[in-house]
Amino acid sequence: MSRIFVTGGSGRLGRSVVAGLAEAGHQVISVDREAIPADQLPAGVEQETGDLLAPGEALRLLKETNPDAVIHLAAIAVPFSAPEDVIFATNTRLAYAVISAATELGVPKIVTASSPTVLGYGSPAGWLPDAFPLDERTTPKPWNAYALSKLIAEQTVQMFAAAQGDRIRYAAFRPCYVISPEEWEGAPTQQGHTLAERLADPALSAPALFNYVDARDVADFLDLLLAKMDSIPNGETFFVGAADALATAPLAELMPRFLPGSDAISAGLTGTSPAFSIAKAQELLGWQPKRSWRTELNPSLNPALTDEASAALVAAGTGSGSKETP
Repeated sequence: MSRIFVTGGSGRLGRSVVAGLAEAGHQVISVDREAIPADQLPAGVEQETGDLLAPGEALRLLKETNPDAVIHLAAIAVPFSAPEDVIFATNTRLAYAVISAATELGVPKIVTASSPTVLGYGSPAGWLPDAFPLDERTTPKPWNAYALSKLIAEQTVQMFAAAQGDRIRYAAFRPCYVISPEEWEGAPTQQGHTLAERLADPALSAPALFNYVDARDVADFLDLLLAKMDSIPNGETFFVGAADALATAPLAELMPRFLPGSDAISAGLTGTSPAFSIAKAQELLGWQPKRSWRTELNPSLNPALTDEASAALVAAGTGSGSKETP
C-alpha cells in the first residue's frame, strides 16, 4: 500500500482515479481547488484544497502530506475552453510546479497526465500519420496550446529523469477520450452529447479518431504503473485506451470517410481494432483494459442509439438492458 498524492482529484478523471486507487488499498490524498462533496468522497480518502499555481503551494502540500507517489492530473482539460495563452501557461506551470516540488522533496515515483492530442490530429492544415495504429513512436505534431502543453508535461518528466537518474522514477501517460461512469448511464460528455449519440453518428467521434477509455481503467493502469515503475525504463510515456474503437463499424471503413487520404494506412485496422495502440502498456506492464462500450453502455437509456449500434450491443450481451462489468 502506498500513500498517493493526486492533483486534480475532483475532476472527471480524477474522481475515478482517486476512488480506484483507494479501492485498491492505497492511502489517497486528493488535491484540487474545489473539494469533492463529502457525500461523494470515497472512504478513507483525504482532501486538500489549494491553488497549485500559487508560489510554494505545491511544495507546502507535499511536505504536509508526505506521499510515496504523485499523480499529476490537474490541468485545463479541454482544448479551446479558455484563451490559448491561458491554457498554455496554466498547464505548463502546473506540471512544472508539481513535478519540481515532488522532485525537490525526493518523492520516489512521479507520474503526469498527457494527452493523445500531442500527435496533432484535427489540424486545420491537414494531418496524416505515417501509419496506423498510432503509438508512442508516432511523431508528435501539436497544433494548439492544449496539445503543446501536454507535450511539454511529458518533456518535463523526461528532463527530470535525465537529471535524477534512477533515484526518482518518472512516467507520463496519454489517456484517450475519458468516459466517466455516469456517462455510460446517459450523462452528457465534455462535448455535450451522449455516448449513444457518438456511436449513432460517427462524425461526432471522428475528430478524436474514435478513441476512448473508461476512467476506471485509467485508475487500474495507474495502480499497476506505480507497482512496476522500478522495473521499467525511467521517463516512459504510455498510451492508455480501450481495446476497441468507439464505433459500430470497423475503422478501416470509417477512417477514410473522415480523414482524407488515409485509405491505405487505415486498411490494417481490422475488425474492432482502435486507431491507438496500447501494446506498450500491455507488454511493459501487463496492463489490459477491462471495460468497453459493448459491456458498459445500456442502450435502453439512450433512445438516440441506432439499430446498428443496438445490434452490436445485443451481440455483445448488453442489448437487453443488462450490464456486464468484468
